[in-house]
Amino acid sequence: MCVLALAGELDRTNSGELASYLKQARRPGDHVVVDLAELSFMDSSGLHLLLDCHRACLADGASLHLAAAYGAPARVLEVTGVARFLPGHATLQEAIATVLRRP
Repeated sequence: MCVLALAGELDRTNSGELASYLKQARRPGDHVVVDLAELSFMDSSGLHLLLDCHRACLADGASLHLAAAYGAPARVLEVTGVARFLPGHATLQEAIATVLRRP
């Protein structure tokens, strides 16, 4: 499992760096949990990054879980409809527990 905590803003100025980090940190088959509790802003490039990660996880039998999305990031996920198909959890602990229960 790969757990990532984001803080501040996720936008076009830093989404490429985060994408590179994720590619290095995640091994094939690893589930990804992204803690959004401290994320104050996310634009479309951040959303695309999460969707790309979701697709990469699905391609090798894993999953992406979002934890503690509040404020503007939660609004972006809701307005775009992404919140309907990316697993979201109220807390980081809940997201990790869900992943650990998976076969």
